[in-house]
Amino acid sequence: MKFTQSHALKDIASLIGCEYIGDPLLEILGMNEIHVVSAGDIVFVDHPKYYDKALNSKATVILINKTVPCPKGKALLISEDPFRDFNFLTTHFKPFQPSTQAISESSSVGKGTIIQPNCFIGNNVEIGKNSIIHANVSIFDDTIIGDNVIIQSGTVIGGNAFYYKKRPEGYDQLKSSGRVIIKNNVHIGSSCTIDRGVTGDTTIGMGTKLDNLIQIGHDTLIGANCLIASQSGIAGCCVIEDDVTIWGQVGTNSGVTIGSKAVILGQTGVTKSIEGGKTYFGTPIEESRFKLKELALIRKLPGIIKELKEK
Repeated sequence: MKFTQSHALKDIASLIGCEYIGDPLLEILGMNEIHVVSAGDIVFVDHPKYYDKALNSKATVILINKTVPCPKGKALLISEDPFRDFNFLTTHFKPFQPSTQAISESSSVGKGTIIQPNCFIGNNVEIGKNSIIHANVSIFDDTIIGDNVIIQSGTVIGGNAFYYKKRPEGYDQLKSSGRVIIKNNVHIGSSCTIDRGVTGDTTIGMGTKLDNLIQIGHDTLIGANCLIASQSGIAGCCVIEDDVTIWGQVGTNSGVTIGSKAVILGQTGVTKSIEGGKTYFGTPIEESRFKLKELALIRKLPGIIKELKEK
């Protein structure tokens, strides 16, 4: 998330009531999660396992829960609870805006686009030309939809990320301030859910087709001309490259990459990143030709055991 104007380090520190290390006038341009952070951004880290990753990232300011040596040219915000303070900054710079009507006045709809009854179009939504939004679709704030897009009934686009921190009193949700971007010629089936990025974008590439009952997690990037079949669940922060085919009831771990032109057969669990141009099956995932041979050999085991006992 980029701010509408730059802010000095000392002003951000004052806002969240924490100490800082670095140039008090250092310019801050936005705030982002580690996987989408860029120069000028604040990133938060609250676990020693990820200190080095955050400190060596492109971020200019690290919101951290321990005083550590500050990298050259960067700054630290020392916080008792970086997760809490990151949420505070999100609420401050991107507060929730309640809607007062079904189609927000701040939204824009392109020429030739049809919006069927009982749809909700949130604040600052942009919909391109010649698209069809069928009945009972909800499109939340800041979503961008291209031309010639079809969205079937009951789909929800732009819901909050499934991202929580466990505390003694329960779970604390990381607030979402990102967007969903759906490019031209995308088709989305009924009752799909596509979560907005936490601070970045969840993107569906040009020409991709989604079947019914599909979940796309926050900050996932899906390339062009992909096919994803019903009841598949794509976790957050995944990268699915162009021309990938995913058949029904496939699930993925977060943060995996699926290479271009890969084919994932039904009910596969994508537990790791995989190369493109191959067909995969099973849990844990393997190339289908090896997995199917393995299953065939397993079926022979009872006979082999029986023969050994008879000897």
